[in-house]
Amino acid sequence: MQNKDIPIMILAGGRGTRLMEETRDIPKPMVTIGGKPMLLHLMQYYSRFGFRKFIVCLGYKGELIKEYFLNVRERTSTVRLHAGGKVEYETGPAGEWDITLAETGEHSLTATRILRAAKFVDAPLFGLTYGDGLSDVDLDAELAFHRAHGKLGTMTAVHPPSRFGMMELGPDGQVLAFREKEKLHNDYINGGFFFFQKEFIARLSAHENESLEAGPLTRLSADGELFAYRHDGFWACMDTLRDRENLEKIYESGDAPWAG
Repeated sequence: MQNKDIPIMILAGGRGTRLMEETRDIPKPMVTIGGKPMLLHLMQYYSRFGFRKFIVCLGYKGELIKEYFLNVRERTSTVRLHAGGKVEYETGPAGEWDITLAETGEHSLTATRILRAAKFVDAPLFGLTYGDGLSDVDLDAELAFHRAHGKLGTMTAVHPPSRFGMMELGPDGQVLAFREKEKLHNDYINGGFFFFQKEFIARLSAHENESLEAGPLTRLSADGELFAYRHDGFWACMDTLRDRENLEKIYESGDAPWAG
Protein backbone atom coordinates (compact mmCIF):
# COMPACT_ATOMS: atom_id res chain seq x y z
CA MET A 1 0.00 0.00 0.00
CA GLN A 2 1.35 3.40 -0.98
CA ASN A 3 1.26 6.44 1.27
CA LYS A 4 -1.29 8.13 -0.99
CA ASP A 5 -3.79 5.40 -0.06
CA ILE A 6 -3.37 5.73 3.71
CA PRO A 7 -5.83 8.16 5.33
CA ILE A 8 -4.48 10.64 7.86
CA MET A 9 -6.91 11.66 10.59
CA ILE A 10 -6.37 15.10 12.14
CA LEU A 11 -8.00 16.00 15.46
CA ALA A 12 -9.18 19.55 14.86
CA GLY A 13 -12.09 20.04 17.24
CA GLY A 14 -10.45 21.52 20.33
CA ARG A 15 -11.12 24.97 21.77
CA GLY A 16 -7.56 25.86 22.76
CA THR A 17 -8.53 27.36 26.11
CA ARG A 18 -4.96 28.51 26.85
CA LEU A 19 -4.96 30.39 23.56
CA MET A 20 -8.24 32.21 24.11
CA GLU A 21 -6.99 35.48 22.65
CA GLU A 22 -6.48 33.60 19.39
CA THR A 23 -9.25 31.00 19.58
CA ARG A 24 -12.22 33.01 20.81
CA ASP A 25 -13.46 33.30 17.24
CA ILE A 26 -11.68 30.42 15.46
CA PRO A 27 -10.82 26.78 16.25
CA LYS A 28 -7.30 26.16 17.53
CA PRO A 29 -6.00 24.45 14.34
CA MET A 30 -6.91 27.58 12.38
CA VAL A 31 -4.51 29.77 14.39
CA THR A 32 -1.95 30.97 11.88
CA ILE A 33 1.82 30.65 11.74
CA GLY A 34 3.31 32.82 9.03
CA GLY A 35 -0.17 33.68 7.80
CA LYS A 36 -1.08 30.01 7.29
CA PRO A 37 -3.29 27.88 9.60
CA MET A 38 -1.61 25.20 11.68
CA LEU A 39 -3.89 22.70 9.99
CA LEU A 40 -2.52 23.57 6.56
CA HIS A 41 1.08 23.39 7.83
CA LEU A 42 0.37 19.85 9.04
CA MET A 43 -1.30 18.71 5.84
CA GLN A 44 1.50 20.12 3.71
CA TYR A 45 4.03 18.29 5.89
CA TYR A 46 2.24 14.95 5.43
CA SER A 47 1.97 15.72 1.73
CA ARG A 48 5.78 15.89 1.48
CA PHE A 49 5.78 12.15 2.27
CA GLY A 50 3.14 11.39 -0.34
CA PHE A 51 0.06 11.27 1.89
CA ARG A 52 -2.99 12.62 0.05
CA LYS A 53 -6.06 11.51 2.02
CA PHE A 54 -7.10 13.52 5.06
CA ILE A 55 -9.95 13.11 7.53
CA VAL A 56 -10.32 16.30 9.57
CA CYS A 57 -12.27 15.72 12.80
CA LEU A 58 -14.33 18.86 13.38
CA GLY A 59 -15.77 20.22 16.61
CA TYR A 60 -15.58 23.75 17.99
CA LYS A 61 -16.38 26.23 15.19
CA GLY A 62 -15.90 23.52 12.61
CA GLU A 63 -17.85 25.55 10.07
CA LEU A 64 -14.85 27.88 9.75
CA ILE A 65 -12.63 24.96 8.75
CA LYS A 66 -15.22 23.93 6.16
CA GLU A 67 -15.29 27.44 4.73
CA TYR A 68 -11.50 27.51 4.52
CA PHE A 69 -11.16 24.22 2.67
CA LEU A 70 -13.99 24.90 0.28
CA ASN A 71 -11.63 27.53 -1.09
CA VAL A 72 -8.32 25.72 -0.52
CA ARG A 73 -7.53 25.51 -4.23
CA GLU A 74 -7.69 29.29 -4.55
CA ARG A 75 -5.63 29.71 -1.37
CA THR A 76 -2.80 27.36 -2.32
CA SER A 77 -2.56 27.65 -6.11
CA THR A 78 -1.21 30.11 -8.63
CA VAL A 79 -4.24 31.53 -10.43
CA ARG A 80 -4.01 32.72 -14.04
CA LEU A 81 -6.82 34.87 -15.44
CA HIS A 82 -6.96 34.68 -19.23
CA ALA A 83 -8.69 36.87 -21.77
CA GLY A 84 -12.28 35.81 -22.23
CA GLY A 85 -12.73 34.95 -18.57
CA LYS A 86 -10.94 31.61 -18.49
CA VAL A 87 -9.45 30.85 -15.06
CA GLU A 88 -6.53 28.42 -14.77
CA TYR A 89 -5.21 27.00 -11.51
CA GLU A 90 -1.61 25.84 -11.31
CA THR A 91 -2.20 23.54 -8.40
CA GLY A 92 0.40 22.35 -5.94
CA PRO A 93 0.06 19.22 -3.78
CA ALA A 94 -3.17 20.55 -2.22
CA GLY A 95 -4.87 20.12 -5.58
CA GLU A 96 -4.35 16.35 -5.27
CA TRP A 97 -5.74 16.01 -1.76
CA ASP A 98 -8.85 14.05 -0.83
CA ILE A 99 -10.26 15.84 2.23
CA THR A 100 -13.13 14.65 4.43
CA LEU A 101 -14.40 17.24 6.92
CA ALA A 102 -16.12 15.05 9.52
CA GLU A 103 -18.45 16.42 12.20
CA THR A 104 -17.48 14.70 15.47
CA GLY A 105 -19.28 16.83 18.09
CA GLU A 106 -18.39 20.10 19.74
CA HIS A 107 -17.74 18.60 23.18
CA SER A 108 -16.30 15.21 22.18
CA LEU A 109 -12.96 14.11 23.60
CA THR A 110 -10.23 12.86 21.31
CA ALA A 111 -10.97 9.11 21.30
CA THR A 112 -14.64 9.79 20.70
CA ARG A 113 -13.77 12.01 17.74
CA ILE A 114 -11.74 9.16 16.22
CA LEU A 115 -14.64 6.74 16.64
CA ARG A 116 -17.14 9.13 15.07
CA ALA A 117 -14.90 9.63 12.03
CA ALA A 118 -13.89 5.97 11.76
CA LYS A 119 -16.41 5.20 9.01
CA PHE A 120 -14.24 7.23 6.64
CA VAL A 121 -11.16 5.03 7.21
CA ASP A 122 -11.07 2.91 4.06
CA ALA A 123 -7.66 1.26 4.41
CA PRO A 124 -6.09 -1.42 6.66
CA LEU A 125 -4.16 1.26 8.55
CA PHE A 126 -4.38 4.99 9.14
CA GLY A 127 -2.35 7.86 10.51
CA LEU A 128 -3.43 10.22 13.26
CA THR A 129 -2.21 13.52 14.62
CA TYR A 130 -3.37 16.45 16.70
CA GLY A 131 -4.07 19.80 15.10
CA ASP A 132 -1.60 21.76 17.21
CA GLY A 133 1.83 20.12 16.93
CA LEU A 134 4.62 20.50 14.38
CA SER A 135 7.70 18.35 13.88
CA ASP A 136 10.27 17.16 11.37
CA VAL A 137 9.66 13.49 12.22
CA ASP A 138 10.48 11.12 9.36
CA LEU A 139 7.01 9.75 8.66
CA ASP A 140 8.34 7.16 6.19
CA ALA A 141 10.67 5.78 8.84
CA GLU A 142 7.93 5.76 11.47
CA LEU A 143 5.57 3.94 9.11
CA ALA A 144 8.26 1.36 8.32
CA PHE A 145 8.82 0.89 12.07
CA HIS A 146 5.08 0.42 12.57
CA ARG A 147 4.88 -2.22 9.87
CA ALA A 148 7.96 -4.02 11.18
CA HIS A 149 6.78 -4.53 14.77
CA GLY A 150 3.34 -5.75 13.66
CA LYS A 151 1.33 -4.42 16.60
CA LEU A 152 -1.79 -2.26 16.52
CA GLY A 153 -0.30 1.13 17.26
CA THR A 154 2.78 3.34 16.95
CA MET A 155 3.27 6.77 18.46
CA THR A 156 6.14 9.22 18.31
CA ALA A 157 8.14 9.66 21.50
CA VAL A 158 9.85 13.04 21.82
CA HIS A 159 11.92 14.80 24.44
CA PRO A 160 9.96 17.53 26.22
CA PRO A 161 11.48 21.00 25.99
CA SER A 162 12.35 22.68 29.27
CA ARG A 163 10.08 25.63 30.07
CA PHE A 164 12.98 27.68 31.35
CA GLY A 165 16.55 28.56 30.45
CA MET A 166 19.30 27.23 32.70
CA MET A 167 21.95 28.93 34.81
CA GLU A 168 25.41 27.52 35.40
CA LEU A 169 26.68 28.38 38.89
CA GLY A 170 30.10 28.21 40.46
CA PRO A 171 30.69 26.65 43.92
CA ASP A 172 30.52 30.10 45.54
CA GLY A 173 27.26 31.00 43.83
CA GLN A 174 28.78 33.05 41.02
CA VAL A 175 26.66 32.95 37.86
CA LEU A 176 29.02 31.55 35.23
CA ALA A 177 26.74 31.27 32.21
CA PHE A 178 23.20 31.21 30.91
CA ARG A 179 21.96 28.47 28.63
CA GLU A 180 18.92 28.62 26.40
CA LYS A 181 16.01 26.25 26.94
CA GLU A 182 17.11 22.69 26.41
CA LYS A 183 15.40 19.38 25.83
CA LEU A 184 15.04 17.08 28.82
CA HIS A 185 16.90 14.15 27.29
CA ASN A 186 16.09 11.61 29.99
CA ASP A 187 12.34 11.78 29.47
CA TYR A 188 9.93 11.10 26.63
CA ILE A 189 6.42 12.39 26.01
CA ASN A 190 3.74 11.69 23.42
CA GLY A 191 4.77 13.51 20.23
CA GLY A 192 1.35 13.12 18.65
CA PHE A 193 2.15 11.46 15.31
CA PHE A 194 0.56 8.00 15.19
CA PHE A 195 -0.06 5.05 12.92
CA PHE A 196 -2.74 2.49 13.78
CA GLN A 197 -4.07 -0.68 12.25
CA LYS A 198 -7.76 -0.31 11.49
CA GLU A 199 -8.51 -2.96 14.13
CA PHE A 200 -7.62 -0.33 16.75
CA ILE A 201 -11.00 1.30 16.14
CA ALA A 202 -12.75 -1.70 17.72
CA ARG A 203 -11.01 -0.83 20.98
CA LEU A 204 -12.63 2.60 21.20
CA SER A 205 -15.55 2.91 23.59
CA ALA A 206 -18.94 3.64 22.05
CA HIS A 207 -20.40 4.31 25.51
CA GLU A 208 -17.96 6.79 27.07
CA ASN A 209 -16.64 10.18 26.02
CA GLU A 210 -12.92 9.36 26.31
CA SER A 211 -9.62 11.04 25.68
CA LEU A 212 -7.18 9.08 23.55
CA GLU A 213 -4.42 9.07 26.18
CA ALA A 214 -6.47 8.19 29.26
CA GLY A 215 -8.49 5.49 27.55
CA PRO A 216 -7.46 3.57 24.41
CA LEU A 217 -3.72 4.25 24.53
CA THR A 218 -3.53 3.11 28.14
CA ARG A 219 -5.40 -0.08 27.31
CA LEU A 220 -3.31 -0.66 24.19
CA SER A 221 -0.11 -0.28 26.19
CA ALA A 222 -1.32 -2.70 28.86
CA ASP A 223 -2.00 -5.28 26.14
CA GLY A 224 1.48 -4.91 24.63
CA GLU A 225 0.05 -3.49 21.40
CA LEU A 226 1.62 -0.01 21.47
CA PHE A 227 5.17 0.85 20.38
CA ALA A 228 7.01 4.17 20.39
CA TYR A 229 9.06 5.55 17.52
CA ARG A 230 11.78 7.72 19.08
CA HIS A 231 12.27 11.12 17.46
CA ASP A 232 15.17 13.28 18.59
CA GLY A 233 14.66 16.10 16.10
CA PHE A 234 12.41 19.14 16.11
CA TRP A 235 9.05 19.03 17.86
CA ALA A 236 6.84 21.81 19.19
CA CYS A 237 3.28 22.04 20.43
CA MET A 238 1.19 25.22 20.32
CA ASP A 239 -0.53 25.27 23.70
CA THR A 240 0.00 28.90 24.72
CA LEU A 241 0.48 32.32 23.16
CA ARG A 242 4.18 32.01 23.96
CA ASP A 243 4.31 28.76 21.99
CA ARG A 244 2.67 30.45 19.03
CA GLU A 245 5.10 33.37 19.18
CA ASN A 246 8.02 30.93 19.24
CA LEU A 247 6.72 29.05 16.18
CA GLU A 248 6.14 32.35 14.40
CA LYS A 249 9.77 33.36 15.02
CA ILE A 250 11.03 30.01 13.73
CA TYR A 251 8.90 30.32 10.60
CA GLU A 252 9.95 33.91 9.95
CA SER A 253 13.62 32.85 10.20
CA GLY A 254 13.16 30.98 6.92
CA ASP A 255 14.47 27.78 8.49
CA ALA A 256 11.34 26.14 9.90
CA PRO A 257 12.17 22.40 10.19
CA TRP A 258 8.65 21.32 9.24
CA ALA A 259 8.32 23.63 6.24
CA GLY A 260 10.90 21.99 4.01
